[in-house]
Amino acid sequence: MTNKQKGSFIVLDGGDGCGKSTQCRMLSEWLGERGKTVKTFRDPGTTFIGEKIREILLDPEHHAMDVRTELLLYMAARAQLWQEEIRPAIEKGLWVVMDRWVSSTCAYQGSAGEFGTAKVIDVANHCLERTWPDITIILDVDLATAATRMDRALDRVEQKGSEYHEKVRQGFLELPGSADNIAIVDATQDIETVHKEIKEAVMSRFSELK
Repeated sequence: MTNKQKGSFIVLDGGDGCGKSTQCRMLSEWLGERGKTVKTFRDPGTTFIGEKIREILLDPEHHAMDVRTELLLYMAARAQLWQEEIRPAIEKGLWVVMDRWVSSTCAYQGSAGEFGTAKVIDVANHCLERTWPDITIILDVDLATAATRMDRALDRVEQKGSEYHEKVRQGFLELPGSADNIAIVDATQDIETVHKEIKEAVMSRFSELK
């Protein structure tokens, strides 16, 4: 699923501890070196409203939150980010690099939460004007490796346990079967190797970068 737009829309996604934030920064710098004007955003968050929703979503006190509530809160933050930041950037011809997007909701709420990936996509279509990334790159990492990378207090979602997060991982790994613009990168490798493979995936989608 792709969008008819002026700019370009790239998403890096994956389970907790996969290194998305670091790789988003490295990819943005690399694109900038090639003369691209880049905007990087995190989901949920970035906007004032989105950050407030993020606080609700990740607060460990909200352990009783239903999967439908999660889904709608994530999508609300995303819709605000789309309207306030992403769509204007794309319309100006900029390159947008996202730290998470709808693919996360497909894996977390759709797969692990058993809401259903198809239903997540249907909700997203209505909230996001049926506009989808040019490419989504999933950074895959096993749970043991991911755990060694998270040296801080865990948020509400991260506290859900290994069984839940293994379902999340499998949900991410199943996504390439739903579209031809989703790639998987082994994120257990060193940072530079992961960056190299991300660049290769991006160049395969945008020949102008080769």
